[in-house]
Amino acid sequence: MAMAAATANAILLLALFFAGAHANVPCILPVCKTVGGGSRFFDVQFCLAALGSDGRSVDHCLDYQVYSAIAADLLAANLTATAAKINGLLRKSGGSADEATTRCLRSCQALYGDMERRQTGCAAAVRGVRKGEATRCLEEVASAAEECEDGFQRSKVASPVMAENQQVFKLAKLAVALLRTVYAR
Repeated sequence: MAMAAATANAILLLALFFAGAHANVPCILPVCKTVGGGSRFFDVQFCLAALGSDGRSVDHCLDYQVYSAIAADLLAANLTATAAKINGLLRKSGGSADEATTRCLRSCQALYGDMERRQTGCAAAVRGVRKGEATRCLEEVASAAEECEDGFQRSKVASPVMAENQQVFKLAKLAVALLRTVYAR
C-alpha cells in the first residue's frame, strides 16, 4: 500500500513538473517560429528553451516587447555567469595554464567585464524600445562573445568557455530578432 502511494505521488509530481515546464509553449511557439524559423544564428528550439525558462512568458502571451526584455535579462545573467567562470578559471590556474589559454582568458575577461558594465544601459534601451541604441548594444555583445571565442581559435587552443560564448551570442541575437519584430509592428 505504501509503495502504491509513493508511486502515485511520484507520478503526480512528474506530471506537475512537465505541466509547468511546458505551460508556456503555446504562447511562445508562434513567436519562436517567427524569429527563429529563418534565423542563421539560433533555431526555434533555442528560442523555446530560452523564453520558456522564464515564467513571465506565460503572463505575456505574444508580447514581443516583453520577450525581448526577457531575452535581455537572460543575457545579463549569462554575461555575469560567464565572467565569473572566466575569473574562476584564471584564479584556479594560478599561472599553471598554458600561456595561450591564459592570454585568451585574459582577453575574454576584459571583453566580458566591458559587456557586464554596459549591460544595465543595454537592458534599459531594450525595455525603452530605443531602437538604434538597443540593437547596437546587443550586436556589440554578440560580437564580443565571438571575439572571445575567435581568440582561442587563432591561438589554436581549446576554449573552456565555448558553450558560454555560444549561449551569450545566441541570446543577444534572439533579443535583436525580437526587437526587430517589435519595430516592424
